Amino acid sequence: MFTKKVQDAINQQINAELFSSYLYLSMGAHFETVNLPGFANWMKLQSQEEYEHGMKFFHYINGRSGKVVLEAIAKPPADFKTPLDVMKKVLEHEKKVTALIEGLYELALKEKDYPTQVMLQWFIKEQVEEEKSASDIIELLKSIGDSPAGLAMLDSKLGARSRG
Repeated sequence: MFTKKVQDAINQQINAELFSSYLYLSMGAHFETVNLPGFANWMKLQSQEEYEHGMKFFHYINGRSGKVVLEAIAKPPADFKTPLDVMKKVLEHEKKVTALIEGLYELALKEKDYPTQVMLQWFIKEQVEEEKSASDIIELLKSIGDSPAGLAMLDSKLGARSRG
């Protein structure tokens, strides 16, 4: 069993991960509306990945004989602007999630919760990948500028993303 502080913090992280899933699903819906199915595909897969992250925390708490307490998930925004603006919001959000994970790790260190420290190392590595992925798309969008052909090519590339 781990401390109540760590358990409560992980429960908060479950909520943050599920909000991330909901946010990216909302962004995916936006891209469907503006006829960018590749961007929509990328966002929907990202949404599924964030849901899976929440479930990793869920199973971790249960695996340590803790108690999962689910809170309401905040409503995500539904109105977005350009693909570049959306991807900048993704990167900003991922940086917030990174800070939350790092805060959890600091708490696990303080509480001398070694199993949680080990588990969080996977998430720390994952956040590096998440931020890089969003940054890479932002840089591509910047290089494309106002080119409809460039946007169509990037949309096609993002549409090819699959699970795994």
